[in-house]
Amino acid sequence: MIEVLVVDDDTRVARVNAAYVEKVPGFHVAGQAHSALEALDAAQRLPRVDLILLDHHLPDRTGLEVVQEMRRRGLQTDVIMVTAARDVSTVQAAMRQGALQYLVKPFAFAGLRAKLEAYAELRRTLDGGGEAEQAEVDRIFGALSAPSEPGLPKGHSPTTAELVRQCLLKADGPLSAQEIAERTGVSRQTAQRYLKLLERTGRAVLTLKYGEAGRPEHRYAWATRT
Repeated sequence: MIEVLVVDDDTRVARVNAAYVEKVPGFHVAGQAHSALEALDAAQRLPRVDLILLDHHLPDRTGLEVVQEMRRRGLQTDVIMVTAARDVSTVQAAMRQGALQYLVKPFAFAGLRAKLEAYAELRRTLDGGGEAEQAEVDRIFGALSAPSEPGLPKGHSPTTAELVRQCLLKADGPLSAQEIAERTGVSRQTAQRYLKLLERTGRAVLTLKYGEAGRPEHRYAWATRT
């Protein structure tokens, strides 16, 4: 079992990402952290952490500073950056400091699953030990380049689906398609289409709100919110 530490400043996002990790066979969430200080403490305190899913925008220090401090302390835990930071300088710095992969928010479950499965394959290869010919070296270095699976019906965009997911995730209560449209910038019809998809797949919960005219308004909430 691969033990994973999930680090994100948003506690609800961390819970959802942790739930995603638990859905991938062979992975287990060892803990969650919401700041650089908590992440560094957990990396040293927990019995075992094989992989850290690390957000860059943390309240006290950046994710890259966390990686630097980990290496200074002698912690060689593998890191996959999971962040909205998409400027090339940050991506380059993450690569130079040893992050194995970089997953840009927003992303769907299929995107994270592909990265985790590729990481598991990399570990299996490395655990074999011995010497490697050039073909094996090429396979090791290319292991984490596995393409993400779309995981959506034809005509649906993973980016739009993730925008709607993040909107529901961060909301204080159920939202209508119109409210989703206003917060994400998509049309009401597009918001309604993706909300219905999320409801059909069990990721969103539909409730009805009755107004004075008696016509119910469809409102949606993220299914894993607890």
